[in-house]
Amino acid sequence: MRYSLTALGLVAALALSGCDSDSKSTTAAPATLPSTACGTYTGQGCAPASKRVDLTRPTFSSPTKITNQLFPISRLYSALLLGHVDDKPFRTETTLLPGTRTVTWNGEQIPVLVSQYMAYLDGRLEEVALDRYAQADDGSVWYFGEDVFDYRNGAIAVTEGTWLAGREGPAAMIMPADPKVGDVYRTENAPGIVFEEVTVKSIGNTVAGPRGPVEGGMIGAELHSDGTSEDKIFAPGYGEFRTAGGGDLEALALAVPTDALPESMPAELASLAESAEGILELARIGDWEGASVTVTHMNEAWKTLHAANPPPMIAARLGEGLDALTRSVKGQKPARTAQKAIDVTQSVLDLELLYRPPTKIDTARFYLWTQQLRVHAAAKDLAGVTGDVAVLEWIRDRISHTLDAAGRSEIESRLRALRAATDARNLAAAADHAARMGARLRALTDG
Repeated sequence: MRYSLTALGLVAALALSGCDSDSKSTTAAPATLPSTACGTYTGQGCAPASKRVDLTRPTFSSPTKITNQLFPISRLYSALLLGHVDDKPFRTETTLLPGTRTVTWNGEQIPVLVSQYMAYLDGRLEEVALDRYAQADDGSVWYFGEDVFDYRNGAIAVTEGTWLAGREGPAAMIMPADPKVGDVYRTENAPGIVFEEVTVKSIGNTVAGPRGPVEGGMIGAELHSDGTSEDKIFAPGYGEFRTAGGGDLEALALAVPTDALPESMPAELASLAESAEGILELARIGDWEGASVTVTHMNEAWKTLHAANPPPMIAARLGEGLDALTRSVKGQKPARTAQKAIDVTQSVLDLELLYRPPTKIDTARFYLWTQQLRVHAAAKDLAGVTGDVAVLEWIRDRISHTLDAAGRSEIESRLRALRAATDARNLAAAADHAARMGARLRALTDG
C-alpha cells in the first residue's frame, strides 16, 4: 500500500502484471486464508488472532462494485492529499484507472479495480503505486496487491516490495464492512515483504473535511513491520483521510466526486490559471513590467476567491505560492519566477477539480509537467528532467483513454522520443520534445 510516513519509500516495484488494459488477468497460484503469524521483524507486537476480523474466507460476487463508504474506491475518481515530510512539502494524487483487471486467488478469478497513487516530495516524484481492490459480499474491501515504483533522482531506485495476492501472500482486508472498536485486520500480510496490521481505535468521529465537517470517521492504529505505529483516519466518501507520525503529515485536501460542485468555475479561478501561464512566458523573455502587472491581477483574483473559503489545505499552499511568485517577480529572478508560476498553476488546477472532470485536470497537469521539464532542462537538472518524463508517462495512463487511436499513437510516439532524448542526456532536445508534445496535446484535446 502506501509507504509509511515513518519509513519513507523503503520499497519499490516490479512492472504491474495484467494492468495495462481492460479485463487483463494477473495469474497467481492458489493461496490459503490470511496467516496468523506476526509479520513484524521481531515476530511480536501483533494482536491475538481472536481479535482479527479478516480470518474468514471472503466471497466475491460483484467485486468491483465497491460501496463501502470508508473505502469508496470505485467512486473515488481523483483524490489529493497534502502535507509535509521531513519539513518538505508532500503531495499525493490518487486516481482510479479505467477498466477492470483480474487476479487469481484461491483458484478463483476475481475482477479488481486498479488505483494509481503518485507521491511527490518537495516537488519531485517519490513513489508510484498501482493498487488492486475488490469488495467481498459482506461489504468488506480487500487488497489484492500492489506494484510500487520508488524513485530517486528521477529513476527507479530499487525493485523489491511488490506483492500479489496468491503469489507472495493472501489477499488482505483493507476495510471491514462495519468496523467496531477493537477490531483487528491486516491491510498487508506478506511477512518478509510487506506487513501492516490495523486496530480500530474509535468510530463515529467528526473530521474537518475540505468543505466542512464530515461525520462517521474511523481512527485506526497501524502497526508496521519495524514495530512502529501511526494513526490513520478514514472518512465516509473519502477513504484514507489523514495519516500522522513522527512529526510528518499526509491529509486529504480534496476528493471528487465527493467534493465536486455543480456550479460553473469562477472567472477569477480561470484568470489565475491563464495569468500564471502568462507569467511563465513573460519570465522567459524578461518582460518584468508585464509580469508585475499580471501578478498584481493574480493577487486581486485570489483575494476574491479566498473570501469564498476554498478547501483550506489547497488555499494555504496556493497562497504561499502566490506570495513567493510575487517576490520572485519583484526581484526579477527568471528561473525562480518560472518555478513559482508552475507551483501556483498546480494549486490552481487542484482547485479546478471542484468544477471540472478529473480527466480534464489530468490533461492540464500533463501539459504543466511539460513546462516543468522545460524549466528543469534550462537549469541543466538531469535528475529533474528524468523525473518529469516519468511523471508524464504515468499521467499518460490516466488520460490516454480520452484520446482517439490516432491521438494515443501520436502522444506515445512523442513520449518515446522524449524518453530517448533524456536517456541520451540531451536536455535541449528533451525540452524541445516536451514543448511540442504539450502543444500537440492541447490541440488534440482543445485545451
